[in-house]
Amino acid sequence: MIWTVDPKFLGLPCVLADPELEAIRQRRMQELMAQQGVGGARGQQNPEQQKANDDAKREAEERRQMMLSQILSSEARERLARIALVKPEKASGVEDVILRAAQMGQIAEKVSEERLITLLEQINNQTTKQTKVIIQRRWNVLEDDD
Repeated sequence: MIWTVDPKFLGLPCVLADPELEAIRQRRMQELMAQQGVGGARGQQNPEQQKANDDAKREAEERRQMMLSQILSSEARERLARIALVKPEKASGVEDVILRAAQMGQIAEKVSEERLITLLEQINNQTTKQTKVIIQRRWNVLEDDD
């Protein structure tokens, strides 16, 4: 949208309606938007880039699931899927631990459900948070001065 101002109002010639100046502004705006796109403004990516990113994420997730299916027994996969329904971040953390162990060669055979339970217990012991409740009573509020 081009705003035009009456030159008599400002006492200046009207430069906002100049097509050359508008073209320069448009190019500069496009350059700035392109720089922001590189800097991390993901909401302004073109549809091809978004589709490529989505495809890459989907392929990575498929590879991850394929590797897990080779490492985990069917019972262990079912248990991990049930955990993912309730606590997705915990399930992805457990998957990461299992995949790292497999890549380092620490897992020689398929992980059974019992071994997965043991791993889950170890992770729970490491991540338990101690909660402490302190009740402070204000006696002066409870007293009657009558």
